[in-house]
Amino acid sequence: MLPISSVSGKVTPFNESLFTATSAVCVTGLVVHDTGSYWSIFGQAIILLLIQIGGLGVVTVAASFALLSGRKISLMQRCTMQEAIAAPKVGGIVRLTGFILKATLIFELSGAVIMMPAFCKNFGAKGIWFAVFHSISAFCNAGFDILGTESLQYVSLTQFENSISINLAVILLIIIGGIGFLTWEDIYTNKLHFKQYRMQSKVILITSAVLVIIPALYFFFFDFTNLPIKQRILPSLFQSVTTRTAGFNTVDLTALREPSIAIMIVLMIIGGSPGSTAGGIKTTTAAVLIANALATFSRKDSAHFFKRRIDNQVVKNAATILIMYLILSFTGAIAISTVEKMPFLNCLFETSSAIGTVGLTLGLTPELSLFSQLILIVLMFCGRVGGLTLIYAAISNTKKNMSKFPLERITVG
Repeated sequence: MLPISSVSGKVTPFNESLFTATSAVCVTGLVVHDTGSYWSIFGQAIILLLIQIGGLGVVTVAASFALLSGRKISLMQRCTMQEAIAAPKVGGIVRLTGFILKATLIFELSGAVIMMPAFCKNFGAKGIWFAVFHSISAFCNAGFDILGTESLQYVSLTQFENSISINLAVILLIIIGGIGFLTWEDIYTNKLHFKQYRMQSKVILITSAVLVIIPALYFFFFDFTNLPIKQRILPSLFQSVTTRTAGFNTVDLTALREPSIAIMIVLMIIGGSPGSTAGGIKTTTAAVLIANALATFSRKDSAHFFKRRIDNQVVKNAATILIMYLILSFTGAIAISTVEKMPFLNCLFETSSAIGTVGLTLGLTPELSLFSQLILIVLMFCGRVGGLTLIYAAISNTKKNMSKFPLERITVG
């Protein structure tokens, strides 16, 4: 809210500052003011700091300070770190945290160096700050950009639609940030020996590849038909990747057809992978639900991947998470559509973007009233913290009841 944070030198209203801070720390990217033209360098630096903390996770950042100060980390803190980064065991958690911090620094610096020539060519010395900002924002799957103007708020990376270096750098940073810290370690440890990867890493890599390639092919053949074939590749691939909680765009999203908007909504809700900088229900959740459906179709007792059975409790958790995200996004969209008198599909796009911590928008967010902005704030917070985490925190079931009710059949389907 400080005057030094805005270009105009005026105090930013509390609700607008709260929305921006929530969007940054939840690595979403939805904004009520254009980041590049409204906020000063100081304000942008605060946003970038929140993005970095939100991307790595508050627990990981706190643990990194403990590591740098040389303090010993207790067993309880190690257990908390294990939960935060979805590690399979407590053993080696400190070493893994150190690996995450080093890898993050390497990836973000590499991305900035790759993008710097293109940005410096267009913006001079400012291009260095632009490269650093967009590299961190892309790696953390935040979607904040500082290239827009108040009159053209959603320019994002559209002026670099045909820039190979910018497109590939952002795409790779989004994918690397979104596949999860444990998957990095698997690749680093086992190199290209896919069979030696953890089952979870295999599922994440295959599911992520499918979710990138199939939508990209759809966009290529049905949305960018006005472009020459060679010029369709980058925008098709970019839109397919960015919907997985990143929030950048290189084309005007309002010009896309309704089926494409619907596909993007599905991709936004699925999001990235567990223990990553991305949001959404996660790729593993979607994979578990599909595997369970296939097991049901083939009359098998349980879902499985790579000759490994999936526990039924995991399937229940996956179904619960999906239902929660659908209820929250649809309820929020209905409320916003009713209050603002806007098309339901556009409102669903905004709420899915919020709960999936994506940040893509069809231009509705700055026009929303305080009530609708509060809905998006709650959705962004729920999407980043996680639905099950909120439920477990609110409902503490310390007493475990071992008795069961009588079993009775009910017909479904």
